[in-house]
Amino acid sequence: MTEWMHRAPRWVVISVCAIAGVLIFVGALTHITDLLSHGLHPYDWGPGWLNLYWSSLALFDTLAAALLIRGKRRGADLACAIMATDLAANWYAIYGIQHSSLAAQPGLQRLAVFAALVVVAAPFIRRHLTN
Repeated sequence: MTEWMHRAPRWVVISVCAIAGVLIFVGALTHITDLLSHGLHPYDWGPGWLNLYWSSLALFDTLAAALLIRGKRRGADLACAIMATDLAANWYAIYGIQHSSLAAQPGLQRLAVFAALVVVAAPFIRRHLTN
């Protein structure tokens, strides 16, 4: 059933890892900028635990991007974990705290699409990555 996953061309796997790695690193730069500008509590409207989570992404996004670009399975796994938890955290912030909607938040829309792409692509590329 999953035999076709093994036949993905190497250039596709390399391209997916590079693109995902670069985009995750862009997210890391955003979190690093927030840390340098505002410290561990960049969003006054958010609870401390949520601010701490987003600040921790400065490290975890950078690590995931580096691992993906190096072709490591742990990078794909970490990217999936980050995207799932970041999407959940942002969804909570938008709906639970700011009382907004997905339609009114283009940033959340982009994050949801990227998270879906990372989670869907991971099983296809993971088999081709090293430990």
